[in-house]
Amino acid sequence: MQTIAVYPGSFDPITNGHLDVIRRAATMFDRVYVAIARNSEKAPLFTVAERVSLARTALRGWRGVKVDEFDGLLVRYARRKKARVVVRGLRAVSDFEYEFQMAQMNRQLDAAIETIFLMPKDEYTFLSSRVVKEVASLGGSVSTFVPRNVEQALGKKLGGMP
Repeated sequence: MQTIAVYPGSFDPITNGHLDVIRRAATMFDRVYVAIARNSEKAPLFTVAERVSLARTALRGWRGVKVDEFDGLLVRYARRKKARVVVRGLRAVSDFEYEFQMAQMNRQLDAAIETIFLMPKDEYTFLSSRVVKEVASLGGSVSTFVPRNVEQALGKKLGGMP
């Protein structure tokens, strides 16, 4: 029986920190769904279709990794995909409280789905999509923080970058 995991997030845009967590999850599970959330409460820079495309390009050729989109309850999505695990990244202690609350809520909604936390490499612990967008919008280089296709998309979206 395959062990399937879901790594949900807005991925606006996907960063090298996300890729690091996905790489680790892909060694632990037979299939990992990178599940890009449609969230009406957020105002993302990239549309869902753009975020899916960026993630698919960045993850092209990765064995066992699929990119998908979802809305609604994460546990419902996980059930549809027959996932037993939700993967969440923790960059700093400040992430833990929110992630812990979400994991507990998901456990209440479906006790059969476990949440695991993975920490990115030290070099990515400060990295977030928000910080990448801020640096890019101010004309700074984000080449060490995101895949090349994302760097190019940020340049087109924000102007002034390659």
